[in-house]
Amino acid sequence: MALGNKNHIATLTDEELLMQHKESGHAEYFGTLYNRYIPLLYGMCLKYLHNESKAQDAVLRLFEELLPQISSCDIQAFKTWLYSVARNHCLQIIRKESKEIPVSFNSDIMDSNEVLQLLLSDKENDGERVQALRNCIGRLPDGQRISITHFFTEEMSYAEIAEKTGYSLNAVKSNIQNGKRNLKNYINKHSR
Repeated sequence: MALGNKNHIATLTDEELLMQHKESGHAEYFGTLYNRYIPLLYGMCLKYLHNESKAQDAVLRLFEELLPQISSCDIQAFKTWLYSVARNHCLQIIRKESKEIPVSFNSDIMDSNEVLQLLLSDKENDGERVQALRNCIGRLPDGQRISITHFFTEEMSYAEIAEKTGYSLNAVKSNIQNGKRNLKNYINKHSR
């Protein structure tokens, strides 16, 4: 299939652009699709990397990495998929630089920062508390334990957990909220 004019390409939906790229192999289709999300990607990269040039560089590198691979990816919702891939890309950059991962939690989403702090703690004096927390996690019902573990230790999104476990998105959200509440109660009970 020959490339259409640029005006026509710009009117295609995300799904159509992705399909056209997979069928034809023309980079222009993926480039048009990717360009739609550059402001979103840049903002997210800036949020994680805290540096304008690193964020710009990350957006460019991500395009270069995705272009040869995108045809073999099974993508249901491009925007969600791209956001997840870009987030992981930023986290890899941060890990390579051996920096702490900056995560800001909205209190509506995350009401138990102490859980995350303990799970990620390497300090010797927190060893007993970390072990106690891990024991508590082990006592959670399977759905809560699995969802909490993926969410905190593997930093997976709700959608990624749902895909990996087969739980519905609502079940994952419920498991994480209930698990956090149970863990927070445990922490409060044992930190007095």
